Amino acid sequence: MNFKIGELFCGPGGLALGAMRSSVEKNGQQYAISHAWANDFDEDSCETYRQNIARDSIICRDVEQLDFSSLAPIDILAFGFPCNDFSVVGEKKGINGVYGPLYSHGVRALEHFGPKWFLAENVGGLRNANDGRAFQTILKELQEVGYVITPHLYRFEEYGVPQARHRIIIIGIRSDIPVTFKVPAPFSKPLRTCKEAVEEPPIPADAPNNERTKQATWVIERLKHIKPGENAFTSDLPEHLKLNVKGAKISQIYKRLDPNKPAYTVTGSGGGGTHVYHWSEDRALTNRERARLQTFPDNFVFSGTKESVRRQIGMALPPLGSQVIFDATLKCFAGINYLSVKPNITPGGDTIRSRPMQLSLLERRCAYGKSI
Repeated sequence: MNFKIGELFCGPGGLALGAMRSSVEKNGQQYAISHAWANDFDEDSCETYRQNIARDSIICRDVEQLDFSSLAPIDILAFGFPCNDFSVVGEKKGINGVYGPLYSHGVRALEHFGPKWFLAENVGGLRNANDGRAFQTILKELQEVGYVITPHLYRFEEYGVPQARHRIIIIGIRSDIPVTFKVPAPFSKPLRTCKEAVEEPPIPADAPNNERTKQATWVIERLKHIKPGENAFTSDLPEHLKLNVKGAKISQIYKRLDPNKPAYTVTGSGGGGTHVYHWSEDRALTNRERARLQTFPDNFVFSGTKESVRRQIGMALPPLGSQVIFDATLKCFAGINYLSVKPNITPGGDTIRSRPMQLSLLERRCAYGKSI
């Protein structure tokens, strides 16, 4: 069985790459996903998508100008609607911001296409936007168009991604289809470290998007005083290197990676000190190294300027993370059992507090059929 997927707000293609790699088999029947069409507004992201995912079926325009009637039918809708107004890093305007209302185009697409299922993605801060009302509104509207939803906050470092990246993923299955989605259980213990991701195997000398940023002398001097895992506020800096910052002190400013842990969250924008810094070398990571932390392969070429590439990488969903969720959904449709956990968010938007599930190596091998 082949599921055709359409995407809104597709970005450079992290979610699509995970979908294309997803495949399960039962009783000789293959369950897989193929690309139908995609849409994004950013030209660099669209060009990256063309070069790596599908050349002729991405529509690069404002979603408000997208004519759904001109697009092919789909079985899956994926939409990682822009998170700028929900992120804890931004102004947190929520559903009242410029980007907040864009989720409604996903609802509009669900009404038009009626796909068998959908995947919607956003940052963890979505739960708190507008005192929680924005999240409740979004979940309610997704259910009202005829879908049984399963929202869950995924901690992708628990699924093999070498980065502490936490995202709300909402899986919705059309209410007339007798399939129930189950949240896949975490399977990556011990966690994959940022050092392993960046160094194993070594990045090829001719790898694309691997140019180093020239660091200012004072940045290099500051980094020499910052130990792995520390930032500009937790390290013992000389007085002339301390930052003159009032109020909140962002923990990722000039923060070095801890080589024995997954990376902290790779972001798509930000000024000085937010570029993710090497654990031992006095420099920021290259875009290729950031892409590895996001689980993009080395042959995935990003288009645009260095800053545009940084933004694309930081805004993307890790391909490995999306593949885990697509694999689980395909298994649900195929009737294949796998280890699962209870969702940590209710369909009404309430957070459920629960202890993380610890799985043995044998359990994880049985659940995922992988050599780990």
